[in-house]
Amino acid sequence: MAAETTATKTLEATLAPPTTGKEQRLERTVATYRRALENAFESGADTQSAVNDVVTSYTLTSYAKDALKSYVPQLRRTYNASEIEDDHPVRFTNRGFRLDHSNEREHEFCWRVPQAGRGNAFWIPLRINPEQESLWFDLFDEDTTVGEFRLQQHRTNWVLHVTVEYEIDEPETPDDPTLIGYDIGESKLLTGCACQNDTPTQPYIYDGGRARALRKEMYTTLKRLQERDAADWRVDERFDHYQNALTDIVEKASREAVEYATQFENPVLVMEDLTYIRENLDYGKYMNRRLHSWAFARLTDRIEDKALEAGIPVEFVNPRYTSQTCHACGHIGRRGSQAEFKCTNAECWVTEYQADINAAANIAGRFNPWGESVPWKPERDDSPRNGSRCDTATGHRTPSRQSRQTTLAAFES
Repeated sequence: MAAETTATKTLEATLAPPTTGKEQRLERTVATYRRALENAFESGADTQSAVNDVVTSYTLTSYAKDALKSYVPQLRRTYNASEIEDDHPVRFTNRGFRLDHSNEREHEFCWRVPQAGRGNAFWIPLRINPEQESLWFDLFDEDTTVGEFRLQQHRTNWVLHVTVEYEIDEPETPDDPTLIGYDIGESKLLTGCACQNDTPTQPYIYDGGRARALRKEMYTTLKRLQERDAADWRVDERFDHYQNALTDIVEKASREAVEYATQFENPVLVMEDLTYIRENLDYGKYMNRRLHSWAFARLTDRIEDKALEAGIPVEFVNPRYTSQTCHACGHIGRRGSQAEFKCTNAECWVTEYQADINAAANIAGRFNPWGESVPWKPERDDSPRNGSRCDTATGHRTPSRQSRQTTLAAFES
C-alpha cells in the first residue's frame, strides 16, 4: 500500500463588493492587525507569551491574536527577519473559519468574516476561482483540513486565501535517485541541474529577462497612473494585464521544469525553502522593490504541485550560501558578477563557473536520500553566520505559504 502524505494548496477567492459599512469594518480589522503585528515585532517579542502580552489590548478576534502569537516568533527567531513589510495580510487560525454554500445564490459560497466582539461577525459572498471549485466543495468534507486563512486588500478588491490540506499518495524516493536542484533567481528565473555521480549534468536555464522587464514596466506604468490620479478601474485593468502575463511565465517555467526532470531516471526535485524570503531581503531600496515585487514562492509552489501530480518526489533544503559555495569542493567563494562564480580554493579544479548552475548543483547536493545530514565545508570558519547548526541540510517547510499573487503594494508610495 502506497504511503500517504499531506498535500497543501492555497485557495483564492475575491470578496464580492462589500457595502460601505462592511468595508469600513474590514479596513479597521486590517489596520488594527498591522499595528499589532508591527508593535509585537518591534518589541522584540520572540515567544508566544511575549507576543500575547503585546497584542492582548488590541480589538482583534482570538483567531487573529493566536495567529500573531505563532507568526511573530517565527519571524524573529526562525527566519532572522530584520524588518517586515507594511502590506501583511490579516492571518487567522483555522478555528475561526466558517463557510456556507447554496446553489440558489448568485455567488454560491459565503464566508463568515471574523470580528471582535460577540455577534459582530458578518457574512460576505465569495467569487471563487472556477478551477478550484471542487476544492471549495471539499472544505465541507472531513477528509480536507482547513489551515490558516488570510485576508488582504489589493487596491479596490478584497482577497481571501485559504490553506487546505488533504491526503495524497506520496511519491517514494527511489533507492538510486537522480537529484535535480532548482535555483530561482532575479537574472535567471529558473536554473535546473541534475547531479549524476556527484557531477552536474545537462543544466537547464529559463531566462528571467521577460519577467524582469514586465516587473519594471508594471512598476513604472502603475506609478505613473497613480501620480495622474487615474481611475481605479484603469489601474486595476493594467495590473491584471501584468499579473496575467507573469502568471503565464510561471506556468510555462514550472511546466518546463517538470519536463526537464522527467528525462532522467528516478528524478527527485530539490529546491530551497524560501518560505519567508521577503522578510529577509535587505539589499537597498531599489533592489528590495524589484525583488519584493516578485513572489518567489509562487514559482516554487507551481513546480511542487506539478511534480507531485507527475509522481515525482520533491524535497526542500536550507537555502543559506547555495550561491556562494563551490559545488565541487564546498569552500566559500565569490560571486564576482551575476552570472559568474569564482572558487577561492587554490586546490580546487573550479576557477570560474556559471553562478546559477553552481547554486543549483549545491541545492541538489544538500539532499541526502538516506536521511543523513550533508555537512558544509566553508573556508576558514565552519559556523553559519546566523549561529544555527551548520550540518543540517534539509529545512522544514511550513505549509502556510505567502500569497502566490503579485500585489500592488510595491507600487504604492
